[in-house]
Amino acid sequence: MPPSDPIACLQVALPVPLPRLFDYLPPAGHAATPALVGHRVQVPFGSRELVGVVASVGMAEAGIELRQARGLPDAEPLFSGELLDSLRWLARYTHAPPGEVFATALPAPLRAGEPLPDTHAWAWLLTEAGATGLAGLRRNTRPRRLAELLEAGPADEERLDRQLEGWRDAARALAKRGYAERVAIPATPGAPDPQAGPPPNPEQQAAIDAIVAARGFAPVLLEGVTGSGKTEVYLHAIADCLARGRQALVLVPEIGLTPQTLARFRARLGVPVHALHSGLADGERARVWAAAWRGEARVVVGTRSAVFTPLPEAGLIVVDEEHDGSYKQQDGIRYHARDFALVRGKALAVPVLLGSATPSLETLHNAGAGRYAHLRLRQRAGEARPPAVRILDVRKRPLQAGLAPEVLEMIGAALRDGGQVLVFKNRRGYAPVLLCHDCGWSAHCPRCSTPVQSTPLTVHAGGGKLVCHHCGHRQSRPLACPDCASLALQPQGVGTERLEELLAERFADWPVLRIDRGTTQRRDGLARLLAELGDRPGILVGTQILAKGHDLPHLTRVVVVGVDEGLFSSDFRAGEKLAQLLIQVAGRAGRARRPGQVWWQTHHPDHRLLHDLLNGGYDAFARDELAQREAAGFPPFAHLAMLRAEAQQAGNADAFLRAARSILHDAADRMAAPGIELLGPVTAPMSRRAGLYRMQLLLSAATRPVLHALLDAALPAIHALPEARRTRWSLDIDPVDLY
Repeated sequence: MPPSDPIACLQVALPVPLPRLFDYLPPAGHAATPALVGHRVQVPFGSRELVGVVASVGMAEAGIELRQARGLPDAEPLFSGELLDSLRWLARYTHAPPGEVFATALPAPLRAGEPLPDTHAWAWLLTEAGATGLAGLRRNTRPRRLAELLEAGPADEERLDRQLEGWRDAARALAKRGYAERVAIPATPGAPDPQAGPPPNPEQQAAIDAIVAARGFAPVLLEGVTGSGKTEVYLHAIADCLARGRQALVLVPEIGLTPQTLARFRARLGVPVHALHSGLADGERARVWAAAWRGEARVVVGTRSAVFTPLPEAGLIVVDEEHDGSYKQQDGIRYHARDFALVRGKALAVPVLLGSATPSLETLHNAGAGRYAHLRLRQRAGEARPPAVRILDVRKRPLQAGLAPEVLEMIGAALRDGGQVLVFKNRRGYAPVLLCHDCGWSAHCPRCSTPVQSTPLTVHAGGGKLVCHHCGHRQSRPLACPDCASLALQPQGVGTERLEELLAERFADWPVLRIDRGTTQRRDGLARLLAELGDRPGILVGTQILAKGHDLPHLTRVVVVGVDEGLFSSDFRAGEKLAQLLIQVAGRAGRARRPGQVWWQTHHPDHRLLHDLLNGGYDAFARDELAQREAAGFPPFAHLAMLRAEAQQAGNADAFLRAARSILHDAADRMAAPGIELLGPVTAPMSRRAGLYRMQLLLSAATRPVLHALLDAALPAIHALPEARRTRWSLDIDPVDLY
């Protein structure tokens, strides 16, 4: 009997942790043609039904019985052209399962197979009952003010955002009484009267002219000191992009930055500005994604995952605070949003603007090598001047909750002078450790500690709760020491809660607001706290949330507590992270007319890093650090990949990495490529987390092509290892944290 002919099939990327495509027959009524590439497709997978993406079409081997796909949710492919090609590139670069890459690029409702949502705008109107019942509403309340606004006719939500703070709660109150209702309207053109901004200074104008003149792919580093007006440059570049009928994508590092950025962009650009971040409801994220896919969303401002936004009419990509570590995804598909933005910009042939006061050393190296244009803003905008920085030696000084007497005096003087003060401590909670003063016992996390390495539980809630910041384990504080029954249990060290307690007691006549993950979890939590303080004299106690681009015009003093914690880390990036943090935090002070002062408390006042920053600024530090990186063979002068393994038994993780190392070593020998190093396997700096023992293997190569060629040669055999089924493992290309 003659062999049967090969069968045309769909090659589908499914959201499963397997680095391959799966063959299916097309749904009934469809043929397996290239027109289906990029479509979502519903397919049976074992006993489940999954939603995947048609990555390609091909021919199945003769004699293989294929299952049939069950449906195509979309009339058009969601992925096509540049975005499809860029996601394929990302799957190759990260060596990740293609189905998980496509799934990462979609909002949750679209991953689940829901239809592409409508993208009309929303408005509120007064009902007939509302018109007749208006007089019965209490005066000078938000519901009454909202109802009076709606008397003139329906008002879209963009307009209400500009005209009435807190209108959403008022709208819900009116709707509950039947006085108002939400209705769909065609998408609005935006603010009818965009506000004019301040005239650019000469440095800003030169940067604007250079960016506007760029055509095609043009990576540009905009390095500007804090307060130099980088956002003004962004706004002019985006306005030019819109004038050319193109779309703009703006990435910001934190959700907390989006309300401030959105308000400013909406006021200035005259078009709807869409937010895209994890704080939004899934349905809203899907609507923004769909609006961008249709070309309706002209400006999108979002956090890391917004880099996957479709841009059919792209004109500009902006990455604000490009150095920020939050652009790196630390689980799942370990992509870097800044780097992927550059890849997309090249494929889209549009400029990519990277802005920062403290650029990453990789970005500075690329600029120095001529791969990026380098624009500088050396002066603060307007009348603002750089803050004066003082290193305060706290050796042998009596400290109260980590604060020196001179600092407390300075805070009091600043408050009496009508200013605001930021006390920065990058550790939340009340204290890092609970210690028995009699026997030395301390509270450790049972899920993250080992007999060799203990992970302390952080004291929270004024000392009443113990929380692990790594795995989330919680327990009550014991009344007595479990080892010796002593009552001498004492919190050791300082966190933001302890600072808040001391400062609220010491400066009871002024507001003291704590800003960390615990106080900003609610939607718009950060914006509400900053609005609560307003322009009154007061104290902000905060973590790195406050270091990321917030404009606090009334802040005149900054105190950094705990500088020393980053001076002696084993991570080769620790110095860079600390320098960036110190400069960024210092940059919050003196951004308006009043001069600013910054105090760095330290037990190591002669440390090289501090003196580099004080005497030569970030440029001096970066030059010194890059020279050390080159001598040591660290990025950007080498290219890294990290294999991580976690298992309930440490031996399983070790066995997997040793087997993987053997495969990698053999592949490297066959390649005979110079400059390849395999370091490990070794125990991770944090050896256990959430009950799993952790180990890692570091790969280093002199060039990026050699690194990827080695991984391409070795990964199929690593996936097939029997040890791989007894451990949870991952591959991280260009790791940012060696934890």
